[in-house]
Amino acid sequence: MLRKWKETVSKLKEDVYTLYLASKDPRVPFAAKVVLIITVAYAFSPIDLIPDFIPLLGYLDDLLILPLGIWLSIKLIPAPVLAHYRRQAKEHLHERKPNYVMAAVIVIAWLLIGYWMYQAYMEQVD
Repeated sequence: MLRKWKETVSKLKEDVYTLYLASKDPRVPFAAKVVLIITVAYAFSPIDLIPDFIPLLGYLDDLLILPLGIWLSIKLIPAPVLAHYRRQAKEHLHERKPNYVMAAVIVIAWLLIGYWMYQAYMEQVD
């Protein structure tokens, strides 16, 4: 069961990346680009239509809206263009290596934020 979930998530990630790559192609019709850009933006957005803390309904939008947007975007993209970018997305995702520089930047940012919060707290205590 866990393996099936991992495969599904991996396929979703590949589809979103495929859509991202296809969004720049001039062969993709304008209507498809609009749906595609909205779908990719929604996938990467930290803001949901229904907040996740609302029981059941919070995850319903993630389980329905995102796959529906991906499906519709894929249907609107011409088949040869879609096949080209699916291959490209699969190659990019399989050769992707960890970005240690970005990881270091994120860790340093969190440490700085923690330090500043600690300093602000100590000023409040004094």
